[in-house]
Amino acid sequence: MEIVIPYAPRPLQASLHDEMQAKRWGVVVCHRRFGKTVWAINHILRDCIMSTKPNPRYAYMAPTYRQAKNVAWDYLKQFAGKIPGVRFHETELRCDLPTGGRISLLGAENPDSLRGIYLDGCVMDEVAQMPENVFPEVIRPALSDRKGWATFVGTPAGHNAFFDLFEQATADDDWLCVVNKASETGLLDQDELDAAQRMMSADQYAQEFECSWNANVPGAIFGKELETAQAEGRICNVPYDPAHKVDTFWDLGVGDSTSIWFTQTVGRAIHVIDFYEARNEGLPHYCKMLTDRRYVYGDHHAPHDIEVRELGSGKSRREVAWDLGLNFRVVPKLPLEDGIHAAQMLIPRCYFDRERTKDGLEALRQYHRAYNERTRSFRASPVHDWSSHSADSFRYLAVGMRQPRDHQRVPQRQAVMEYNPFAS
Repeated sequence: MEIVIPYAPRPLQASLHDEMQAKRWGVVVCHRRFGKTVWAINHILRDCIMSTKPNPRYAYMAPTYRQAKNVAWDYLKQFAGKIPGVRFHETELRCDLPTGGRISLLGAENPDSLRGIYLDGCVMDEVAQMPENVFPEVIRPALSDRKGWATFVGTPAGHNAFFDLFEQATADDDWLCVVNKASETGLLDQDELDAAQRMMSADQYAQEFECSWNANVPGAIFGKELETAQAEGRICNVPYDPAHKVDTFWDLGVGDSTSIWFTQTVGRAIHVIDFYEARNEGLPHYCKMLTDRRYVYGDHHAPHDIEVRELGSGKSRREVAWDLGLNFRVVPKLPLEDGIHAAQMLIPRCYFDRERTKDGLEALRQYHRAYNERTRSFRASPVHDWSSHSADSFRYLAVGMRQPRDHQRVPQRQAVMEYNPFAS
């Protein structure tokens, strides 16, 4: 018997069905009105009908049970209703197929109520609004014994579990990763997009229609540059290369956080291979940290205030570092905006290691200017918060890259933390 489902997928939806069929895990980032719920219900329905496993079980999950009913229940009845012998259970939001297969609509607001189920496939819709423990603690174990698949779909809402899954998918060939922006899909006509832009803020439009991960940080200073780096694949695996020395760039905190970026210059490219931040630690702690990393070091850079003498010892921190075997170059003092501009110009040359610089990258994404509601504009000075130290040390990185190599050097001396893995 041939059963015709009243579903004619758009070309992008059809392509997505085929691509997901070949992968176990997938992340699909979509703009509003892409049709992701229709796609999800039909993808689950097709797989449930075609499954050869005994009593196959599939699920569509939304952030809340009520949302699952409002968004997907009518679609499930519409597309599965043509199948002879199908039964719908309104109170349980469940569809039983004559093949023995079952499709359930679930809400993520009470994860403990879902423990113990098994699944052959699951679509998690609007993952950004779900508790972060739902997938690793509930859905992932439910997929294990039958080796089921899962697809995560939604629109970005900042950096959360959905963003982490997106980053994982971009780095793993076993995952499908698809981004559908309104400016590229052509599903909404330009007049409608123009009207939406006029009625929404730039950040709101970028998030909802252009799938921007950084748009939820109003006034983000490095947001566009880092989003471009992500799109161009420059946030990736960047291994340490012993053939090139490692330079470090510091923001030294006094009773505050100290942030350090580690870079290797390879041609015109800047490989940002590592990042470290700690709070309320003295220079001996950081010297030990450098030694433990076992890099071959080049230059260590610090801001101009390293020359300030402390009242207690009469020594500057640069002199204290020298006594510990750490020879700093001093980064010239520039106006804050000039340093920020230098950093924005440098990011297009940078390749960031995804794992080792994760905390530093998140700080750069969150570095922002406050919004003044009275003047309806962003303030000139960036907000000083937890992200400032990482952003300051990156600013020193950009400024330090431009200075002559012999600027502000003290006589050479081998630093005790330098380690050569090729030495006997």
